[in-house]
Amino acid sequence: MANRVPELRLTDYTNGAPDARRAFCEQLMQGLQRYGFITLSGHPIRSELLDEAYRLSAAFFAQPDAIKSEYAGGTRGYIPFRTERAKNRSVPDLKEFWQIGPEHSDGVARGGIVPPNIWPAAPARFKETFLQLFTALQDTGRIILQALTHGLELSHDFFEPLLTESNSVLRLLHYPPIPADVDADSVRAAAHEDINLLTLLVAAHGSGLELLDRDGQWLAVETDRNNLIVDSGDMLARITNDVIPATTHRVVNPAGPNVSRYSMPFFMHPNSAATLSCLPSCIGAGARYPDIGAGMLLEQRLKEIGLLTKP
Repeated sequence: MANRVPELRLTDYTNGAPDARRAFCEQLMQGLQRYGFITLSGHPIRSELLDEAYRLSAAFFAQPDAIKSEYAGGTRGYIPFRTERAKNRSVPDLKEFWQIGPEHSDGVARGGIVPPNIWPAAPARFKETFLQLFTALQDTGRIILQALTHGLELSHDFFEPLLTESNSVLRLLHYPPIPADVDADSVRAAAHEDINLLTLLVAAHGSGLELLDRDGQWLAVETDRNNLIVDSGDMLARITNDVIPATTHRVVNPAGPNVSRYSMPFFMHPNSAATLSCLPSCIGAGARYPDIGAGMLLEQRLKEIGLLTKP
């Protein structure tokens, strides 16, 4: 049988009979333990919204660098090409991106790593579209975390207090055609693990995503257009004592035509004030990681990848 990331159908959980709901929870837990990834059909995010989001993302990145750079804003807004690097890497990734956080009606920053959003003048309907997508992905992530409580022996609403004052991030990624002058070991996204609880990735326009499986082999992650790809991050690994590990993954340079690749990962974070502690059902012979505030861990990791430079 081919080694392939399992595809689950979210409606089995949201609309299914008890047996279907139970099977979804078990397959979700097994998939994240075995691969750190699952793919997801049957989610509630409209295909029209996803298509419009990709259209607007491509339109923004097609603008001149001088215009895009007007919106450079650290952890919000535009992050120029060759800015971010994977942890412990000196060579930056071959990508540019735009980051969107929760939109607070008062416009006030919630600390240095939860600043207010920045919005471009063009293309039209950029803000409205991506705020809709942010909310839809956050709501979908809540459902997935709720389904995980079954396998982790938690109360149904365990994750809800962690998700108040959302600190999640929607990233619009553009990997341009590979320049002729890059270093030999430069790649679109070097091997790394995500920082957060879960990442929900709208299936990319272009191939290249690979995970490092438990046997030490790189495995392509592929799914149908407008499905979601879900992977577990460092914060989930930390509170589950690596019962659900954070899986190393990368985006390799194109083997075929040297064209742009676009993707939209949604990094689901707990609020910054939350404490990340080992879950009782996962403690085994003892917790591998000391308790740490979610905001403190995020700040450490953002410094490591070059997105936060303050002292």
